[in-house]
Amino acid sequence: MQIVTASGKGGTGKTTVAINLAYVCNTPVVVLDCDVEEPNVHLFLKPKIDSTRRVEVDIPSFDQELCTSCGACHDACRFNAIVLIKGKPLLINELCHSCGACLHVCPVDAITEVPREIGTIEAGTWQNGSFSHGMLDIGEARSEPIIEQVRQIGLQKENDLPVLIDAPPGTSCPVIAAVRNVDYVLLVTEPTPFGLHDLKLAVEMTRALKLKAGVVINRSDIGDSGVRDYCRHENLPVLAEFPFDRRIAEIYSTGGIAVNELDDVRESYVNLLKRIFAEVNK
Repeated sequence: MQIVTASGKGGTGKTTVAINLAYVCNTPVVVLDCDVEEPNVHLFLKPKIDSTRRVEVDIPSFDQELCTSCGACHDACRFNAIVLIKGKPLLINELCHSCGACLHVCPVDAITEVPREIGTIEAGTWQNGSFSHGMLDIGEARSEPIIEQVRQIGLQKENDLPVLIDAPPGTSCPVIAAVRNVDYVLLVTEPTPFGLHDLKLAVEMTRALKLKAGVVINRSDIGDSGVRDYCRHENLPVLAEFPFDRRIAEIYSTGGIAVNELDDVRESYVNLLKRIFAEVNK
């Protein structure tokens, strides 16, 4: 079973929910941090890292002597990664999506592929299972290849264990890579106009991907009723509401785990996990 915590915007408490869910699982759980631009799950799980490897993508390399300046590679690139300087192709590395189209259209085979490093993946174990996360190199724009490899590593270790994935915030391509083909998406939001706006985008994403989804309302004692009204209208299950709790904020600020220190919070997350399993099995 694969469960992903996601949010239409940053700062809703998505990672806090993911971490506490991991700690209340009564079986070993695979935790994957796919927020590769700002991974921070490891700060709380404190895993023992057993392996580290660099992530590479293939990008085109141009043989300028063979090149006839036909411009076919430029015309074929949907991502505007190839520009022509005096008729000769120049690659903007950060825009290349490694699709290989330029190789296929070159009439003189002047293009080959070469590897380019874009980030790092670390894998190991934590107190209650295995752990993997990715880290995108500073200045890089494409995180999807790292996310996909983090998921591959994690799912190889699954062995019928539950998998908990912390997705990047938002609804763009990196989020799609993190949530694709999971069993359930837990959308963490807050009851504010911004929270509602971005929740709607996230719900549209899950429906486009035909994924089951439910909502957690964090800091539920602030804001207005807009999120609740929307969920009611859209028949979206609200699986939990967590009011602002200074105790949790203080524990979180020191790298602690709320469910390990507060019995009432632990009970709330146990109930949330039960509701998620019930929704998955509907």
